[in-house]
Parts: sequence; C-alpha cells; structure tokens
Amino acid sequence: MGENAATKNHHHHHHHQVFDISIDVLPQKGSKCFDDDNRLKRTGSVWTASAHIITAVIGSGVLSLAWAIAQLGWIAGPAVMFLFSFVSYYTSSLLADCYRAGDPVSGKRNYTYMEAVRSILGGAKVKACGFIQYLNLFGIAIGYTIAASISMMAIKRSNCFHESGGKNPCHMSSYPYMIMFGVTEIVFSQIPDFDQIWWLSIVAAVMSFTYSSIGLGLGIAKVAATGSFRGSLTGISIGSTVTQTQKIWRSFQALGDIAFAYSFSVILIEIQDTIKSPPSEAKTMKKATMLSVTVTTLFYMLCGCMGYAAFGDLAPGNLLTGFAFYNPFWLLDIANAAIVIHLVGAYQVYCQPIFAFVEQRASQRWPESGFITKEIAIPVPGFRRINLNLFRLVWRTMFVILTTIISMLLPFFNDVVGILGALGFWPLTVYFPVEMYIEQKKIPKWSTRWICLQMLSLACLVITIAAAAGSIAGVMLDLKAYKPFKTSY
Repeated sequence: MGENAATKNHHHHHHHQVFDISIDVLPQKGSKCFDDDNRLKRTGSVWTASAHIITAVIGSGVLSLAWAIAQLGWIAGPAVMFLFSFVSYYTSSLLADCYRAGDPVSGKRNYTYMEAVRSILGGAKVKACGFIQYLNLFGIAIGYTIAASISMMAIKRSNCFHESGGKNPCHMSSYPYMIMFGVTEIVFSQIPDFDQIWWLSIVAAVMSFTYSSIGLGLGIAKVAATGSFRGSLTGISIGSTVTQTQKIWRSFQALGDIAFAYSFSVILIEIQDTIKSPPSEAKTMKKATMLSVTVTTLFYMLCGCMGYAAFGDLAPGNLLTGFAFYNPFWLLDIANAAIVIHLVGAYQVYCQPIFAFVEQRASQRWPESGFITKEIAIPVPGFRRINLNLFRLVWRTMFVILTTIISMLLPFFNDVVGILGALGFWPLTVYFPVEMYIEQKKIPKWSTRWICLQMLSLACLVITIAAAAGSIAGVMLDLKAYKPFKTSY
C-alpha cells in the first residue's frame, strides 16, 4: 500500500485494522517497505500478472489443439473453445474477488487457493480442494517432464532424419532426456520463492509465443503450399478413419484437451498475491485475466484452426513433434528448443505452490528442528550470497526425482494429462469459485443469479465427466500396446 492508500485510510474511519499504523514508517524509495500484512511490498502490475497467466496457460496445451479441433470439426471445435474461454474468464473473475475475504480493499488476504476455500467455505471442502489442487499440480509437473523430453527427442530425431535423408527411422530412448530435464529442474527448484521467478516467467512467456507462432506459421505455409483448407464441418469422418464409438470417445477427449489448455485457476490466487495495490488487487487481476484470456484465445484459435486446416483429419496429437512437418528442420528445432525452455519455467510456476505448502507444513509440524531452518550461505563471486536451506535442498530434489521416475514409467502421459485437465477443470475452475462467490456475496438460494451459477456448474460437471471418460478410454488403448521402460519412438 502506497501513501495514497494509507492517507485514504485515515479519512475513512471504517477500517479498524491494528496493522494500519505501521504502513508509512519507511516512505523513502528504495527501502524495504511492507504491505498491510507486513509482507514485503508487492510490486506486480497488470503486465506481470498477465505474463504469469500467459506463461501458465499457453503451455504445451496449445500443441494438441489442432488434434482436438480435428475431432470436433469446424463448427463445434471453435465453438467449444469460445465456450471454455468464456467460462475461464468468468469463473476467474469470481475467483479474483475471493483473494480478500470480506472487504475488497482491506479484507484479510488469502495467499493461496486453499486458504481462500478455508476462509470462505471451510470444513471438508478445504481438504478436498487441497487434495485436487496439489494432485493436479503434481500431474502437470509429470506431464511437462514428458512433453519436454519428447521435444528434446524431436530435435535429435529431426537432425537424424535430415542427415540420413529420411532413410533412418531414428529410434531412441526418452530416458536420458527426462533425466536431463530432471537435473535442470533440481537446480531451478532451489529458487526459494514464487516472487523470485518472475524473470523465469517472462522468458517462458516469450518462449511459448515463439513456438506457438512457429506452429502457426508452418500451418499457414502448408495451407498456402497445398492451396486448400483441409478438414470438414463435423471433424474426423466416421468409417474411413474411426468407428462411431471411437469418434465419440475422441470428441470427449478433445474436450479434456481444450479444458487443460485453459486451466490456470489453480495458480490464480498465487499470482494475484504478487500484485501491488491500490487499485484493489481484484480490479487489476480482472484486467489481467481479461487481457490474457483474450490473447490466449486468439492465439489458440489461430494455432488450432491453422493446424487443422493444414492437416485435416490427420492432425497429429502434438503439432510440433508429430512429424507432420519435416522441413525446414532448423525451424522445428528452434520451436522444440523453445518448448523445452518454456517447460523448464512452467514446471517451476506449477511446482512452487507445492514446495511452499510442504515447507510451511513442515515448519509448523517441527518448529524446533534445526534441520528445517538450517541455512547454508554460499558466496557467489560478483553476485549476492545464495542462501541454501538444507531441508529445501533435500525435499525439492526428492520431489523432482519422483516426478522424473513417474514420467519414465508412463511415457504416454498426454492422455493422463487429459484426465487431469478434465478432473481439475470442474472442481478448481468452476465449482469452488462459484461456491465461494455465492458464499462471499451472500447470494440467496433459488434466486435467478443462484440458479444461473448452479446451471453453469452442472453443465461444466457434465463436460468434465465426459472428458475424463474419453481420456480414460485413450489410456486403455495405450495400455494395450504398452511396455514399461520402452519408448515408442
């Protein structure tokens, strides 16, 4: 809170907060100022918040969109995408109002999604929310490890294809790549805090634009070269490519993929907690959400539709590694390198909340233990000291190793990510925000507004169940041809 907010508070005497007095002790610039909750001043703006959201949202989800649209066709595909973007924006703005309990300007802050659920809904819902949220983040970490290793392999394979003139099938194992990714993440995981990874977020956002644009450009080039838009109004045709039942399952799975491509509510409150006020954080957050959902949707539409127009029914599950494009091979390499860099950053954005949660729990459980608080200072020449916390070092390393091992066991995690996208979508993006909003704004039961919100929630539940079923069917198919620790490349 700056001076304006503090002076404002002296005029309106309806804020009886104990901590209001300590705000203006250090008004001079450059000193460590504190916010109304005695935490370091937050400095985030609409732009940094949008960068965080875009980093989190335009993730690897964008790469399966051409496939998803191919399952649904030219009418339903874009329609479903608009639907999801609208729902995402709407429920995110409901969620932004839950950052502060009670008064939007001076209410008590909730630092995490779970705290918001605890302070507004309470009870068993908190445990359910926490379980789903952290499971989801954990699943995403695994999905990203797999996606990154596939992109690293794609670089290797595209060069191998190029050298052999397409004669060599270039089979290779994904394990070395998963291990490389894991090692990189162990290093980055030592960054203590969410606030300190904003630069990583911005690099990642730039990267996601890079590879999405390359995918888009290649799609456009392919359409220009063949001179025709492929694809049909209703998507993959029954009979020639898929059976009737397969078509239904795959359409459902496509819903899961699109839902996954839009899921960021899971870290919305954590992002909101980096924003400076005044104006109230909720206002800034809604602007940021509007901006990033618009940018994302525009982008998704272009990438998904162009990919579909280029390949029609044959659109690959992953646009840049499905070897739909062989040339220009250096451009594909750049795109895949950008994916890897982006995933390194995105992995951190999704894992930091898990790290924070476990570390907070540990320090509450064993407040006296020297192991948890022990810091080792490592001097770095020409840079400030790095403080390494022993417990953090050990636990985060174990966590990364675990996600890497699971990734190696389940190389077809893309379907499982579909399941996670589906399961995380309804509870975290729709159900809890709607419930909290109703509770927070005291919306009376059976009023028009209440009924509309419940209908929205119910509709999304149905979509979620369908998408989960479709993805599970996909996993079942994969399991038939699956051998653990073997790769299909």
